[in-house]
Amino acid sequence: MQRLGKEKPVSLGRHRRICTICAHPERFEIEQAFVMWTSPAAIAKQYRLKDRASVYRHAHALQLFPKRQQNVRAALERIIERVDDVEVTASAVVAAVQTLAKINAAGQWIPPAEQISLHLLFERMTHEELEIYAAEGKLPNWFIDLTKREGTHSLL
Repeated sequence: MQRLGKEKPVSLGRHRRICTICAHPERFEIEQAFVMWTSPAAIAKQYRLKDRASVYRHAHALQLFPKRQQNVRAALERIIERVDDVEVTASAVVAAVQTLAKINAAGQWIPPAEQISLHLLFERMTHEELEIYAAEGKLPNWFIDLTKREGTHSLL
């Protein structure tokens, strides 16, 4: 709903009072579906909302568009998953997979020179760090700092 950079400020209080999605028992699922690039028309149908415009209004008011744009990987994954449903060439599938491999989960393009081997980073971890990662899913600070600097943190 962004039009030529002229956005009207949204009153969240007013929006929440009149928005059917804000009052919906499955609000979280609706927002997640939008961020994961599910079609607003499909969201409206699945959750019995008035129309896709209500999904767009809610997404605009709660600033879900930047989250969705950062999640371009999800859109590419959906295209790749539909390879059996549509007629595509082998080169198009390979190009989509290669593109997906070069975009981190934050939607940022990772130039080949900046790609690092996560396998090598895991090999550098101590036994204790590996145990903590296995038990709690917590990576060491040096690992996170390095991957953030290299633009690959969200690939973890």
